[in-house]
Amino acid sequence: MEKRQPGEQSPRGGWRFLLRALGHRNYRLFFAGQSVSLVGTWLTRVATAWLVYRLTGSALLLGLVGFCGQLPSFLLGPFAGVLVDRWNRHRLLVVTQVLAMLQSLALAALALSGVIAVWHVAALSVVQGLINAFDVPARQSFVVEMVEDRADLPNAIALNSSMFNAARLLGPSVAGGLIAMVGEGGCFLIDGVSYLAVIASLLAMRITPRVREHRHAHVLTELKEGFQHAFHFPPIRALLGLVALVSLMGMPLTTLMPVMASEVLHGGPNTLGFLMAAAGMGALGGAGFLASRRSVRGLGGIIVITTLLFGAGLLSFSASRHLALSLVTMVLCGFGMMVTTAACNTVLQTIVEERMRGRLMSFYAMAFMGTAPFGSLLAGALATRIGAPGTLAICGGLCLLGAAWFRRKLPALRERVRPIYVRLGIIPEVAQGLEIATERTGPRES
Repeated sequence: MEKRQPGEQSPRGGWRFLLRALGHRNYRLFFAGQSVSLVGTWLTRVATAWLVYRLTGSALLLGLVGFCGQLPSFLLGPFAGVLVDRWNRHRLLVVTQVLAMLQSLALAALALSGVIAVWHVAALSVVQGLINAFDVPARQSFVVEMVEDRADLPNAIALNSSMFNAARLLGPSVAGGLIAMVGEGGCFLIDGVSYLAVIASLLAMRITPRVREHRHAHVLTELKEGFQHAFHFPPIRALLGLVALVSLMGMPLTTLMPVMASEVLHGGPNTLGFLMAAAGMGALGGAGFLASRRSVRGLGGIIVITTLLFGAGLLSFSASRHLALSLVTMVLCGFGMMVTTAACNTVLQTIVEERMRGRLMSFYAMAFMGTAPFGSLLAGALATRIGAPGTLAICGGLCLLGAAWFRRKLPALRERVRPIYVRLGIIPEVAQGLEIATERTGPRES
C-alpha cells in the first residue's frame, strides 16, 4: 500500500476512501471478527439490564450493577496501561477475548438453569470489568499495529466506532424479540458463542513484532511518567476531561433506559430495543461522518458542536413522553456522544508518543468507561429521588456547560497542538508561518 503523510489526502474517493483502513489485512480480519462479536455483546447489555429490572424493579439496583461492571476500569486502568505498553498486545487481546467468552457462558449457564440472582449478575459484571480494564487499552493501542500506514489511523478509529455502533444498532433491535423468544439466558449464550469470531480473526493475523524499549523501571515509576505525560499537557488533559464528563453524564442514559421505556413510555423489551437502536443509528451516522473526513484538522470545533448536540438530546429525551419523539432525540444523543468521544480519541492517538500509547489509552478508557460506574450509581440514586426524567435533564444541562468550557479553552489548546501537527506533516511548515503571522485572527484548525 502506498504510504502517505498523516495529513495528506488520499487520492481515492467514494466508498474506497471511506473504507481505506480495510485495505490492511490484519485490520480487515479484526473488523470482520469484532463485528460479529459486538452484536453478541449488545445482546448481553440489553438482556442484562432487562433481567436486573425484571428481577428487582429497582432503578437503584440497575445503577449498582452498572457500577460493579465499570469500577475495575477506573481502579485498574492506569496500571493496565503500563502493562499494555510492556506486553505483546496481540497475545493480550487473545487472552481477554477468551476470558470474556467464558464470562458470558457462565452468565448463560446461570440464567438458563433458572438459578440466577442479582448478586450473580453483579459478580460476573465485576469479572467483565476486570477483563475490560486490560482489553480496552490493548485494543485501542493495537490499532496502530494493524494499520501500517499511519495516514489511515484516523479512518481506522472511525471504522472502529462504525463497527461498534452498527452492532449497537443491530444488537438491541433484535434483543427485545430474542428476550421474548429464548429469554435472557439465550442472549447470553449467543454472546458467548460470538466471541469465537474475534478469537479466530486474531489468531489468523500476521503481526510484525513492534520494537519496544527494554527498560526495567518499576511499574509505579512508569505509571507516574504516564500521568505526567497525560495531565501536564493541556490538550490531553482537556480532551480526557471532556470524555470523562460526557461518559459520566451519558451513562445514566443507558442505566435508566429500561425505566424510561417501561414507566415513562409505557413499553416493554421491544421499546427498550427500539430506543437503543435509535441511539445506535445516530452513532453509526456519526462514525460515517468521521470516516469521511480526510484529516484530523478541525476536530476541535466539531467536538464542541457534538457535545452541545448530546446535551440537547438528553434534555429533549427527558422531556419527551411520545415514542416517536424519543427515538429522534436518541438519534441526536447517539450522534453527539459517538462523535465527541471518537474525535477525542482520534486527536489523542495522533499527538501521543508511541512509547506512551498504552498508558494514554488506559487513561482514555478510564475517562470513557471508568467514570461510567459513578454515572450509574448517580443515576440510580438520583432517579429514586427525582425520577429518571429529572436525572437525565440534569445530565443534559451539565453536558451543555462542558461544551461551553471546552469552547473557551479551544484557542489555547490549538496553539499547543499545532507544533505537533507541523512535525507530523498534518500542517505544512509554510502554513504554520502564515498562521503565526496572522495569529491575532485566531487559529482555525485543531
